[in-house]
Amino acid sequence: MKNPYKYTIIALLLLMLAVTSCGESKAKDNATKENHGHEENGNHEEGKEEVMLSQQQFEALQMQTDTLHMRNMSGYVEANGQLEVPPQNEATITSVVGANVVSIEVIEGDKVAKGQTVAYLSHPNIIQKQTDYLDAFSNSQFLKGEYERQQKLYDAGVGSGLNFQKAQAEYRASRGRVKGLAAQLQQLNINAGGVEKGAIYQRVALRSPIEGHVQKVKVKTGQYVDPQTDLFEVVDTHHVHADLMVFEKDVFKIKEGQSVKFYVQSLGEKELTAEIYSIGKTFEQSPKALHVHAEIENKEGNLIPGMYIKGRIQIDNNEEKAIPENAIAKEGGKSFVFSIEKEGDAFSFVPHEVTLGTEDDGWVAVNFLTETDSQSKFAFNNAYYLMAEMKKGEAEHSH
Repeated sequence: MKNPYKYTIIALLLLMLAVTSCGESKAKDNATKENHGHEENGNHEEGKEEVMLSQQQFEALQMQTDTLHMRNMSGYVEANGQLEVPPQNEATITSVVGANVVSIEVIEGDKVAKGQTVAYLSHPNIIQKQTDYLDAFSNSQFLKGEYERQQKLYDAGVGSGLNFQKAQAEYRASRGRVKGLAAQLQQLNINAGGVEKGAIYQRVALRSPIEGHVQKVKVKTGQYVDPQTDLFEVVDTHHVHADLMVFEKDVFKIKEGQSVKFYVQSLGEKELTAEIYSIGKTFEQSPKALHVHAEIENKEGNLIPGMYIKGRIQIDNNEEKAIPENAIAKEGGKSFVFSIEKEGDAFSFVPHEVTLGTEDDGWVAVNFLTETDSQSKFAFNNAYYLMAEMKKGEAEHSH
């Protein structure tokens, strides 16, 4: 007969072994979890993400830090265009008669004064106009004498009234012809007084009607030019201004007196400023935009009409908390800045999520999603480097 106590003892021994094994397994699991928790707290205190930099790293990166300050942030409307001058400061020089160009006195880029000679013209037609004037002037002088003689006879009662009226009419007609021919000579820049004395000019001067710079020379020496043909273009760049194109969606924001900041490619990074003095009243159709004219306040360099400009029109001013663009890192559709604290010989950088506001001259207005101490210091540069280091640390920890 088998002993029942024997099997009972064996069963109890197996049960005790199982319980002991289970207890050891749980202890090991708890120890592992505890150690893992300590490791995690070593890199991220209380689960907080941060980046640690040594003093040497801090100096090598030339880190810039400061507290956040309120800054005057301007709202802007982007607007591009070109440099222009008013119509009254541009001139096209033409000839009033067909003639040959006998000499050219300027080249493109030359500065000219108002009334300065730019070329000389010559042609038989010009000589003919002078001889016509001289004939008309001489005839008018003769008719004047006859008119005065008939007037004396008529006043003395010995002359015919008909003869007096005829002499008067002929004299007045001749005087009108002389004035007309004198005006034509004046258009040719010929002195009528010299012609009256018998001088006949072989060539005439073509003069600039305004002060400015010669922009184009469209003729050559010896060339025959028809009347009203464009020969020279002169531009007065003293009155060059910014002509900006503002799209329909932004027109309601624009007002006279607003400030404009813009760049001209030839001046590199030099920023110019202007003030709006005129806003167009009709839209250009392609693209649908309005012309806005602004007077340049700090004219520098060689500003030439037609130069492309890229500008921003200042539409408002607000005091906002701002930080440099280099202090902001974007990750996963969110934006972050990094606060800084000294920890012994190292520096701790902690990310803070922010929303971005107005951008102005390299600065960006920021709003924090959580409250921060007004005395906290923040990294003002290398934000993307700090973000990359933080992500690298997380990746290493996950392994």
